[in-house]
Parts: sequence; structure tokens; C-alpha cells
Amino acid sequence: MSSREVVVLSVGGVRFVTRASTLQQFPESRLARMLNDDDQEFKLVNGEFFVDRDGTLFSYIMDFLRTLQVSLPTDFSDYQRLQREAEFYGLYPLADLLSQEHLLKPRLEILEVRFSLQEMQAFFRIFGSCSTTVETLAEQITVFTGQQSGQSWNSPFPSQKPLVPLPLERPSHHDMVFQCGTDYSAGDQFVARYVSIKPDNRKLINGTNVLGLLLDTLLKDGFRLISTRTVSSEEKVECYSFERMKRPAGLTVTVNQTPGSSGVARAKRSQVQKGK
Repeated sequence: MSSREVVVLSVGGVRFVTRASTLQQFPESRLARMLNDDDQEFKLVNGEFFVDRDGTLFSYIMDFLRTLQVSLPTDFSDYQRLQREAEFYGLYPLADLLSQEHLLKPRLEILEVRFSLQEMQAFFRIFGSCSTTVETLAEQITVFTGQQSGQSWNSPFPSQKPLVPLPLERPSHHDMVFQCGTDYSAGDQFVARYVSIKPDNRKLINGTNVLGLLLDTLLKDGFRLISTRTVSSEEKVECYSFERMKRPAGLTVTVNQTPGSSGVARAKRSQVQKGK
């Protein structure tokens, strides 16, 4: 039986087809012993191994065996049940990792948008508790600048002259600053700044329109608006506060081992998941 290349399992009524070598990644596990007829709880019925366990959770077990990583959806919540399944199958490196609550617990993320209008310009400052989120948002936002004549500064469409992208100001990893609108330059010339926020392709010059697009982008990204307030009535500074519960973007834990060894588990997150 151990030389059989393809193995079929029926777990809780869900059918899985895999290689024998995949199930033998951890020789001490019950799945590996099953192939050698060393575990009587796994019954061979019509050429398929029948296992009376949760088939949905077993799909994560199989993913772990195939990749030596555990990557879970952001909305996954059955950690204790999956840990029990890992223990049942004798996959203790996986069970140990799932028991580490600090790797699994979702965290509250706060983001604040400050907006002010001053004559023909609008100023934005965004603060975020998670530097990764701020970095991702900064990659979505582009400010373009160009000169226009005074008679067309308030046009809803950008000038035909080439617009030059400007880098966002980043005072720290947790905030960014940018502005839009027009500023008097010389004669009848104005310096115009437009803002574009991906995936929207428009270049907007009106501060209120940019604010609306920014807030809509945050809401679509899973944030919830929790408060609005006026920070400074004299300077007309408005503050919009958002929050969301954020899980790791697919928790990934690498198991360092060579085939046939018992395996040593170490937790590791990908760079994109780190929040400062």
C-alpha cells in the first residue's frame, strides 16, 4: 500500500485525491501510518480511505501538507477546531502553530483623515495605526501638477499640457500629506494640483470631490466610519475617523524540514503583512 502513488480519501463526505508522498510528509502522523495499514481507524472502502472527520477543515490540512505552510482566509475563525483536527491526524507542528494566539488574533486598526479648505486649495493628512495600510494607500494616491491660465483653473478637466506626478509627503511610516487645487504663480498663471486614487482613473482638482472619493475608497476597503468632528473651526479642519478589524492577509507559517523528518515549525509572516 505504501508504494501506491495516488491516494483517494473521503473525509466527512468530501473527496480528496493526492499523492502518497504528500501524506507521508510527516512520517509520525496518522495519515502516513494509514498508508502502511498501521491505523485501523481509517477504513479502506471501495479503494478510498474513509475518515469520519470535518471535510472542510481537512482542505486546510491538505494545503499544509502540500506546501508546508498554512495559509488561512482573512475571515477564518475556526482555529481551535482546526487545531483539534491537526492533533487528531498527528500533525503536531501544525497544531503547535495554531495554538499561538498572538499570530492569529485580529487587531483593531485605526485610520484618521484630516481635511481642510483654504481659498482655492484643499489639504489632506492621513494617519494610520498600521504602516502597511498607509503604504498601500500611498501607492493608490497620485498627485499631478501643471500650470494653467487663470481662465481655466476651475475647469473640471485637466489642462492639455502634460501633468507631472509629484511624490506624496511622508512625515513618517504612519502618515502622508498631499493637497489639490490651485495656487497663484505669476501673471495669469496658476499651479494646479490634481489627485487620482486607484482604481478610479479620474484626476480631480476639487477638494470636496477628492474627499468623497477617498472616503468611498476606505469604506470599500473594509473600514467603518466611526466619527466626524471639526478639529479647528477657524482653520476649517475636519477629521474623519475609521476603524476595521484586520486579520493577517493570509496567515503564513513556514515549517522548516526535509522530507522524511519530523519537522520543526517556525512562525513567519510575509513582508507585506508586517505592521509597524
